[in-house]
Amino acid sequence: MSEKPLLRLEAIDKSFPGVHALDHVDFDLYKGETHVLLGENGAGKSTLVKILSGSLPKDSGRIILRGKQVKITSPYHARSLGIGMVYQELSLIPSLSVAENIFLGRLPKSRFFFVDWPGIYKKAQQILKRLNLNIDPTVSVRNLGLAEQQLVEIAKVLSLNEEILLFDEPTSALSEEERQQLFNLVNELHERGISIIYISHHLSEVPLVGQRVTVLRDGKKIATLPVNEADEDTIIRMMVGRELKEQFPKEETSPGKPILKVQGLEIKGGLHNVDLTLHEGEIVGIFGLLGAGCTTLVRALFGLEKIDSGEICINGKKVNISSPEEAIRLGLGYLTKDRKDGLIHPMSVLSNITLASLKKISQLGLLKQRKEQRLGEKYVDELRIQPPDWARKLIYLSGGNQQKVALSKWLCSGSKILIFDEPTRGIDVGTKAEIFQLFNKLAKQGVGILMISSELPEILAMADRIFAMRRGTVTAEYRRGETTQEKLLKSVS
Repeated sequence: MSEKPLLRLEAIDKSFPGVHALDHVDFDLYKGETHVLLGENGAGKSTLVKILSGSLPKDSGRIILRGKQVKITSPYHARSLGIGMVYQELSLIPSLSVAENIFLGRLPKSRFFFVDWPGIYKKAQQILKRLNLNIDPTVSVRNLGLAEQQLVEIAKVLSLNEEILLFDEPTSALSEEERQQLFNLVNELHERGISIIYISHHLSEVPLVGQRVTVLRDGKKIATLPVNEADEDTIIRMMVGRELKEQFPKEETSPGKPILKVQGLEIKGGLHNVDLTLHEGEIVGIFGLLGAGCTTLVRALFGLEKIDSGEICINGKKVNISSPEEAIRLGLGYLTKDRKDGLIHPMSVLSNITLASLKKISQLGLLKQRKEQRLGEKYVDELRIQPPDWARKLIYLSGGNQQKVALSKWLCSGSKILIFDEPTRGIDVGTKAEIFQLFNKLAKQGVGILMISSELPEILAMADRIFAMRRGTVTAEYRRGETTQEKLLKSVS
């Protein structure tokens, strides 16, 4: 690293109504360095990089870039200064092609001022190839899965050839294989002298990509350490301000009768002869790589995919789930992989929490506001949603706190079968432990939980049984303690 930092932030301060998001934070970044930024949900990480990307103004403080003080006024201005941002929430336009999204706002023109489509597709293909992505640049983004969209978002920023890159949770939707591709890319960029600020909730990623790590807590900088001094216990202690006794606090339960039974489920091009059983008080994990059919399976259970053949039984009775409304009536709840699918951002935290429970809190078509408020207060408190304000609009919450609201919605509904697709996506290590304690509590109440997770340690630790999937079919079933990370990966590869 050079003697002087390429970028220096001094006493950066930012407040929102009722929240001091950043409290005089100092931060620096050297040329060719990957500096990892950690903290709990709401600690101020995303706010800091949004100020750098020009999408949020700072209230006070100084930004010094290449030795000169700058005032970043917009994302366009940030890009002109050599700063590119990969956002946690995707900023792609679904109706446009992959190539159009990559070059949005700067489509290359031919000498006659027409858009150079062959040139665009060729350049997009070259960028995708750097990420080892086999994606057709002419296909619409809406036809891609969430993980593929995340990789296109990364490709979009790489196409800018910026000197400083800001990554906000870049691996939150990626499989293990895709994460490894990204780590290789980050290390390649590091060797080329590109400077990176890398936000993550996965502590295992820190030594794989970073040279230094800075921890924020409640908007304040706690410390900056070289990566070789930042072991997981030290980082967790700095992040949460306390000892975290156990990351995966699994409690033993005695599963009851079968609550959900799937036999011979078929979806043309999606699922083949899938059998699965879930008991009362049981946590069942579903694990597979991208395209394995895990999400297709749970979408079918919730009435979002048309089933060609097979049976679904709930409490011993055959059912035909043709819509999400029917699934909710039958006692199912579904937290989608992309939390935006199940939340309404302009509405309040309270309205989102009770979204799937309106019949329960209404009488003669009128909402019982006091009952709704009590429910909102209960889940804001139980899940430690920050800030603890049920009247705040959801759009003003951090990504991790929005995920807590999405979880609260289904807990509030009283569903007896809960389907969670990547429930800890974008959630910090301390909150993960709290979420898993909540799973234990639900299991003791007889709730059956289906959990898709790409996080091998959490699925091995928390699931009573694990179903491995590959190419739309179940390849193996393991009881808790019967398998390892390596064996599970072999089952899905």
